[in-house]
Amino acid sequence: MEVQFTEEEKTPEAENPEEAPAQTEESPEAPVEFKAPGRDAVQEKLKDLGLESLNVQESENNIIVLRYIGSDEEKNEQVFEKLREFDGRAEQLRVDFVGSSVSKQLQRNALGAVILAILGIALYIAWAFRKVSFPVSSWQYGLSAIVALAHDILITLGIFALLGRFMNVEIGTAFVAAILTILGYSINDTIVVFDRIRENLMRSGKKDDFEEVVGKSIGETLARSINTSMTVIIVLIAIVLFGGESIKYFAVALLIGVGFGTYSSIFMASALLVSYNNRKNKPKI
Repeated sequence: MEVQFTEEEKTPEAENPEEAPAQTEESPEAPVEFKAPGRDAVQEKLKDLGLESLNVQESENNIIVLRYIGSDEEKNEQVFEKLREFDGRAEQLRVDFVGSSVSKQLQRNALGAVILAILGIALYIAWAFRKVSFPVSSWQYGLSAIVALAHDILITLGIFALLGRFMNVEIGTAFVAAILTILGYSINDTIVVFDRIRENLMRSGKKDDFEEVVGKSIGETLARSINTSMTVIIVLIAIVLFGGESIKYFAVALLIGVGFGTYSSIFMASALLVSYNNRKNKPKI
């Protein structure tokens, strides 16, 4: 719902100063320009209505935007009447309803986008590492990356499920964008480690033990990965604290994904490669 609060009309100035009425001590002062109520004042005014997941956003031209769960027209009228107590000339500009069909379409589109992104990433990694198919196959690099990405996404979804359960946090297109951004950032960290493994394998040939090569590669990229992630995390924390309500939970999703993505890239994806190799070379009894 968008509601605009009308500004006070200013007293027109006379074109000829001589025609202007003389100011007396009893003359009223010029009216002060009206300002729309703030977020806290609106939430306080509407708290008696019991609106679920109420989100108030302030906009330009004395416009405020309200979002809450419910598609009851009677409830909307009650909300508007409460807001008119601030200013009787307030106007209701727009009311949008988001029904279950829209939510299901969003779920389908989000799921399709994530699956396509993961498959594309896996195929690209398998192709990029085709020259280092020993001691593990190139497709296993892609599979390890997929498992690490699934780890990052599931943790982010789980935390937001808890936030939705206990804090009434909603997810929308911004959350889907955050998930796709997490996929891109997390795979970047994974590729950094995998690329160093490839370089060390090509340098050593087949002489060194694969587990030692992986451990050496992680050690060489550890500081770079952590330092890069920390710079991003610091910026995201600043956005969460000072960026405003509209992008707060987008930044929270990125913060969770980047943090766990750094962990999975270093300690999960590479460890899976070693596990594949050990399982393949495990003597049969």
